[in-house]
Amino acid sequence: MSEEELSVLRAQLDDLLEKGWIRPSSSPYGAPVLFVRKKNKDLRLCIDYRKLNAQTVKNASPLPRIDDLLEWLGGAKFFSKLDLKWGYHKLEIRQEDRYKTAFKTRYGHFEWLVLPFGLTNAPATFQAAMTTEFRHMLDRFVLIYLDDILVYSRSLDEHVEHLRTVLERLRQAKYKANRDKCEFAHQELEYLGHYVTPQGIRLLADKIEAIHVWPEPTNTTDVCSFMGLGGYYQRFITGYSRIAAPMTRLQSPKVPFVFDDDACRSFQTLKTAMLMAPVLSIYDPTLPTRVTTDAFGYGIGAVLEQHDGDDWHPMEYFSHKVPPINSLDDARKKELLAFVMALKRWWHFLLGRRRFTWVTNNNPLTYYKTQDTVSSTIGRWMYLIDQFDFTPKHLPALSNRAADALSRRPDLCAMTHHAFAFDEELQRHFIRGYESDPDFATLYAQLSSDHPPASHYRIADGYLLLHSRGKDLLCVPRDRRLRTRLLGKYHDSRLANHFEVNRTIARLRQ
Repeated sequence: MSEEELSVLRAQLDDLLEKGWIRPSSSPYGAPVLFVRKKNKDLRLCIDYRKLNAQTVKNASPLPRIDDLLEWLGGAKFFSKLDLKWGYHKLEIRQEDRYKTAFKTRYGHFEWLVLPFGLTNAPATFQAAMTTEFRHMLDRFVLIYLDDILVYSRSLDEHVEHLRTVLERLRQAKYKANRDKCEFAHQELEYLGHYVTPQGIRLLADKIEAIHVWPEPTNTTDVCSFMGLGGYYQRFITGYSRIAAPMTRLQSPKVPFVFDDDACRSFQTLKTAMLMAPVLSIYDPTLPTRVTTDAFGYGIGAVLEQHDGDDWHPMEYFSHKVPPINSLDDARKKELLAFVMALKRWWHFLLGRRRFTWVTNNNPLTYYKTQDTVSSTIGRWMYLIDQFDFTPKHLPALSNRAADALSRRPDLCAMTHHAFAFDEELQRHFIRGYESDPDFATLYAQLSSDHPPASHYRIADGYLLLHSRGKDLLCVPRDRRLRTRLLGKYHDSRLANHFEVNRTIARLRQ
């Protein structure tokens, strides 16, 4: 661990001991610890319970169906959303089971007295406790999904009374709300992947954004990428062959590429068809579910699908550019990243449900789950993954057409010449360099504060970036060893083609 992590570890252990949430342990169990950096840049202590979770009998109690919850909102005009802080830690672990939660650190061996994050049955256990606590309010003016509480009412006066009742119950049960994440007395807000309004429930636009923003093809390769997705769902699109004919013709390398009005109409009509019934369906937690992912070069694609008894239908599409820091990772790590991003996107559908299927053409879990030690990045990803109940399934690349096409969206696959691997040690070298650099030290400290000034500069994952000419440029400190190392890494990367010195420097400046 870094010096910063060790300092935070000491402080968090002292805090947990003082609160009475953990105690010293002599258990034969001992899960390793790791840190996850939160959105506000603080470090959160996490425990790698992979081995314990693998031996745990899964809780049979499912989380509530989201569509069932939202059905109760008819007629409501005012909404408030409460987010609980440290809700899991209000539940005590049975005396005879506490030794199983033991974890080892540089500063001692400890076990939990209260429910920690990371245990596979923690979500279902917490949901059951919240249901018991609010049983007499549920489906009258309260909805609860884990630590997200929605209060809904028909009038503002009624809403104030409902809020007072809910907050009083939370006070009696000694639960605390996270004020920064709460929203009060809105007539429209986001809840569990939907917008709730007095007029009804509206899906978030990002459900279909991956298709909606797909750019017009500019060459044969772009056409083939889009048609890979369209062809996969052609069985649901009436008259597919007729609609797709102008685009199909452009797939041939023997045909001059001319994206005329007919091709444009074909492209837009296919996009519209893929976003409408009977192609796109509403999520039903009782149906078999699968998440299919693909990572290709600089793009990640995923699709959430369910089987209605006759065929697999997509619920949502997702595509994203591979972060620059991961651009030169191997295929195995990129595939794991794709799955992690899909889980974060669809957590409200997948967390707590009985087993779903993860379809991938490069299953990295068969490798990472057998490793006694992994990098802190992989450890953080595995910590997240382990909270879901799923079965990996290998699918040959040629059969993985939907996610494959989404990962090859033209705007995601544009080559970035400056991309190469940044490991954690190099990241720490950059941060030390900024803090001691005469040009960057003051700016870096200001941007790291709780109230950073408006600037063309920003900090992302510890790196100082300058936004210029429509792109983010990496700022490099005046550290001779760091700059020499950076030049060597870029020159030797497979994207740089071993250019001579002046050309290498010129390309780095891009």
